[in-house]
Amino acid sequence: MSQRQRLLASATGLTAFLLIWELVLRSGLLPGTLVPLPSSIPLVLVAEIRDGVWQAMVVSSFRHYAIGMALGSSLGVVVGVAAALLPLFNALHAWLARLLRPIPPLAWIPFAIIWFGITPTAAAFIISIGVFWINYFASYSAVQAIDPGLDEVAAAFGQDRVDRRLFKVTLPAAAPGILGGLRAGLGQGWMTVVAAELFGITGIGQRMMEASSLLATDIVVVYMLTIAALYAVIDALFVVLQRRLLRWQPQ
Repeated sequence: MSQRQRLLASATGLTAFLLIWELVLRSGLLPGTLVPLPSSIPLVLVAEIRDGVWQAMVVSSFRHYAIGMALGSSLGVVVGVAAALLPLFNALHAWLARLLRPIPPLAWIPFAIIWFGITPTAAAFIISIGVFWINYFASYSAVQAIDPGLDEVAAAFGQDRVDRRLFKVTLPAAAPGILGGLRAGLGQGWMTVVAAELFGITGIGQRMMEASSLLATDIVVVYMLTIAALYAVIDALFVVLQRRLLRWQPQ
């Protein structure tokens, strides 16, 4: 199947889904208070934009998202690479990592409130935890999977120290896996944004919570689609960057 055919099939499937959704609601099979009409969503979005609410919520959430992503991703990559390269460090924190890894980011919300209050810093903290472990394990696995022969060749050319091989061998060889972890974290970050804002921090999550309490399901769907659109744009931009960074790889 060609790319054009795949696009046409995808568009057909989405259109059919929306039509069925619209017809089911208009026929009365489902009450309109549970699910909004798809045809009503654009008008609700326009109203939110006209009132300035949509812009304020998106900017606020994106600020939390950006800070949390930067902090969690950078720490995850650094700690993951260090654990893979330094056996002593890996052994020292191995049990701690196994202890903390299963704890979901939402479980840290009480501590975030106690430590930072109901502030944007608390939301960024929750988001950073959500993406830290993804990047940690992706980076750790990527470095562990490097062909040992590369290190032997580097040592033969005088690059026998870990710090010397880091930027010349280790990071370039592990880059595909590390970038894959970063890309996965982009989606995880948005999933955590909503949950991090549910306890009163201004943003998309708070707006969705307010709307749901009023049974304004059309507004909830507007912000669900907003998250999907924001992620799609960020992911597309990251793919372009990823291809540039990995242009040395054979296609």
